[in-house]
Amino acid sequence: MKKVNKPVPTGEYAVGTFTYTVKDVREEVMKPGTKRSVGARVYYPVNKSDVEGLSKTEYMSENMTKGMKMVYKVPMNYKKMTESGDNISECYTDAPRIQGEKFPLIVFSPGYGSYREGNSFLCIELASHGYVVIVVDHTMEMICSEFDDGSFVFYNKKIKSMEPYLGGLIASLKLMKLKGTDEELWEALDEYQRKYRTFIMSRRDEWVKDTDAAVEYAREHLSDLIDFQKGIGATGHSAGGNTAYELCATNPDYACGVNMDGGSFGNYKDEVLNVPFLQISCKDNENVVNRFYLRHTKPVYKALFKDMKHMGFSDMKYNIPMASIAGKLDPNLLHENLCRCHLEFFDTYLKGKKSEPDFKDNEAVTFTTYSPDM
Repeated sequence: MKKVNKPVPTGEYAVGTFTYTVKDVREEVMKPGTKRSVGARVYYPVNKSDVEGLSKTEYMSENMTKGMKMVYKVPMNYKKMTESGDNISECYTDAPRIQGEKFPLIVFSPGYGSYREGNSFLCIELASHGYVVIVVDHTMEMICSEFDDGSFVFYNKKIKSMEPYLGGLIASLKLMKLKGTDEELWEALDEYQRKYRTFIMSRRDEWVKDTDAAVEYAREHLSDLIDFQKGIGATGHSAGGNTAYELCATNPDYACGVNMDGGSFGNYKDEVLNVPFLQISCKDNENVVNRFYLRHTKPVYKALFKDMKHMGFSDMKYNIPMASIAGKLDPNLLHENLCRCHLEFFDTYLKGKKSEPDFKDNEAVTFTTYSPDM
């Protein structure tokens, strides 16, 4: 397996980072009698001159590497990674903030079974271009959730995300091959999820509550860093992307959102999307995102990436660059276009720098615009 050099941020800013924990925010439905805590990592713009001489942040903690091995059977040697210099992130812990300057907020949710830093390359790139990015952890549903008091929780191995598994697997393969209108394909997915994916359906609203808790903390404690005036942007991968859609469809605080290859799992009814949205997909999952092209009053865009697999939309494209897991598309080409999609979209609809995003087809991605249908 050929090693691929990890990307470095290209924006005008260096990137600082810190974490925070919102403790005991509500009853934990997956473990009755306990309270749910929510961890978050913040990436934020800093002056490049202010990080000279500072050490870069650790990419994966030892607990994270243990979680990766436990959930995905990936043998990651924390000590070897650290000693070789491979275990660093292109950001700086608690780097000095730019006094008197605020930046727009993007909230990010990782995919189910991922980890808080699982899309760090994208998040750091966004921060380097003048955004604050808050990554929301989802306890017991990430490979490892870490809190600022030193405690941590590994992925709950008792979770059954599809049941019965064999019947659900066969049904999902059939679903991928179906033909029909967006409305027909959405109805097929809804029937499938109600039969095989009721647990995943139930988790979307809980992830929204996690995000709400993290954002409420930011409003109370990070108002000197974040400019909330133009609203909040949302993005995420897989289940995190589905969460971004729900936030945009139901919470007026959100100005726009992006979903990276996340299926529309959840108890959707008659929600109408009243803000711009970008759906990023690979060919494999086109039949599980059709709900996002329906019932909207603002433009919805589709970015269809070529030669991609679901996991490739995360850092996994660099960490385990296997075609069967991450797709055949070159990691650097994927990263460049994925970041460009986000920046074009958020620069337009969050910063207001232009009237519409300049999306252009190329060798990696093609675009489709869905005009308002309501």
